[in-house]
Amino acid sequence: MNKVNEVTSIEQERQSRKEKLAGAFRLFSLFGFDEGNAGHITVKDPGFDDCFWVNPYNMHFSQIKVSDLVMVNHEGEVVDGNREVNKAGFTIHSQIHQARPDVVAAAHAHSVYGKSWSTLGRYLDPINQEACAFYNDHGLYSDYTGVVHQLDEGARIGKALGNNKACILQNHGLLTVGGSLEETVWWFVSMERSCQVQMLAESVGKPILIAEDHAKHTAAQVGSPEEAKRCFQPLWERIVNQQPDFLD
Repeated sequence: MNKVNEVTSIEQERQSRKEKLAGAFRLFSLFGFDEGNAGHITVKDPGFDDCFWVNPYNMHFSQIKVSDLVMVNHEGEVVDGNREVNKAGFTIHSQIHQARPDVVAAAHAHSVYGKSWSTLGRYLDPINQEACAFYNDHGLYSDYTGVVHQLDEGARIGKALGNNKACILQNHGLLTVGGSLEETVWWFVSMERSCQVQMLAESVGKPILIAEDHAKHTAAQVGSPEEAKRCFQPLWERIVNQQPDFLD
């Protein structure tokens, strides 16, 4: 591949990632994962390893378009865009992207059920097929000290995440990551619903856990990047058809 083709390929991938990112914010709003100015999703820039794209601060998820996205580097400097960046978002995501070079995208929001479940300081149990996607594949960060503005706390969150696809931030909410924006978004949607299901089940009784060997087998079936991408596709088609203006 010559240099011109390489540049074109990077630009095409950048545009694709930005479109998926803007669409992800619309989906999060559609599903009620927005609250005030809290929450952020990032995707690594394909041309610069030390930069990622993120939502502008204090802009409602339902209004975000591709043209509104901001690129920031690991020093917190805005490289592309003219809007302010959420300080907590930068603190968390910059440390995750540095700790996990394999992570292309990360998502955190103050969704109702994830936020509620996080107050228990517990891992999710394998009580149904979807929850098995997170079996032995999510961390727990139990050191809430307020809004995350210090880089060392962002680093501790990254450590709690480990090599997993998700992390429960105690008294705070959910965090998911993936090797693509598609994976990251689907894991967040699925984890939020898994929190909701377990809370509902425990409100009426004691859920029966799936046996360990079956939980591991199911995790391999529903917890792969390929399956996450397949599950994301209908969501993508829905938001493109319903709100195509985000592509501007």
